[in-house]
Amino acid sequence: MTIATRRLALFGLVVVVLAAGVGAYFFAGDGRAARKDSAKGAAKGPQAVLITSAVVQTRTLELYEEVVGTIENVIDPTIGAEVAGRVTRVAGFTGKKVAKGELIAEIDAADFHIQARADQAEIGRLRSLLEQQERVVERNKKLVGQGFISQNAIDDAVAQLNALRQTLAVARARAEATGRGLTKSRVLAPIGGEIETQIVAVGDYVKVGDPLFKLVGVQLLRVHLLLPEAAATRIKPGLKVVLSPPAAPEQILEARIDEIKPTLGINNRALDAIVKISGVGTLFRGGGTVNARIVTNSLDGALMVPEQSVVLRPAGKVVYALEGNVARQRIVETGMRQDGLQQIIKGLAAGETIAVDGAGFLTDGAAVALPKPRAVAEKGPKKGGT
Repeated sequence: MTIATRRLALFGLVVVVLAAGVGAYFFAGDGRAARKDSAKGAAKGPQAVLITSAVVQTRTLELYEEVVGTIENVIDPTIGAEVAGRVTRVAGFTGKKVAKGELIAEIDAADFHIQARADQAEIGRLRSLLEQQERVVERNKKLVGQGFISQNAIDDAVAQLNALRQTLAVARARAEATGRGLTKSRVLAPIGGEIETQIVAVGDYVKVGDPLFKLVGVQLLRVHLLLPEAAATRIKPGLKVVLSPPAAPEQILEARIDEIKPTLGINNRALDAIVKISGVGTLFRGGGTVNARIVTNSLDGALMVPEQSVVLRPAGKVVYALEGNVARQRIVETGMRQDGLQQIIKGLAAGETIAVDGAGFLTDGAAVALPKPRAVAEKGPKKGGT
């Protein structure tokens, strides 16, 4: 081996020794840092689970049956012509809202005006004859007293006077009929509502009884709730019904069952419960549907918790009650469920604070972090069902 080769080998050995020393130094530093981080984690303990909470309160639980009902208008008259003639004006049209007594059409009344003038002329003629006959009777009475004429003459004069009075009464009645016909030539809305169908047009000739308009009144509606025959023992008049239109379920209307049809439907064998409501200012319309809840019973003092607070564990259904910042597992027995809430029959008491959101990530004794508790429900009845 030459001197140059020995020097090169020695230089390589020195480089290897220096690299090993530097590596050992950094390895020892990383170990100390890891041990320090591990000691810090052990000092902090397990991380708290972020949750929301609620306070358990009692409330009245309403038991109900849900059904989809149909709506019909109680008042939906077909307006017909009361006099014959040609239609000269149409003021109503499909969809128009009309008030009671509002003009919606006119029928030619020229013949009635002519007849009215003739009736007035006849009444005037008969009044003149009646006044003349009254004077004749007065003169005849004086002549009978003086012995110039017989009693038969005065009797004939009085009979003619009475006949004229009756004839005048007939003429006045005929004039009233003409005036009534003149009034009927103006077609007025019999109720306040909406025109569903316009049947007549200007220029049409109509006879007495011909339909002109189909009108619906929105003041009063009738809701039909069809229920199975087995519900006959639970459904009765007077039960509270909560109604909501499909277009706006949040707008509810409370009513009562007014009557139940005494017979079942021929085609469906269904029990028909009828509810009468006002349609003014609501989204309920005749011919539409409605979501209904018939409250059949109520349960006072029921404990209700949010559904997400009840979780399934090997021990069964559990709820985590909070003791300070620690969650304690409570095995519970559940009942009915409604409106996102679950009834608790056994295992909890009113006033306890329970975990809601995040309950599924908890175990018995787990540390929790939570905001200010909120109430589950207010005391008193609330709309709902099983």
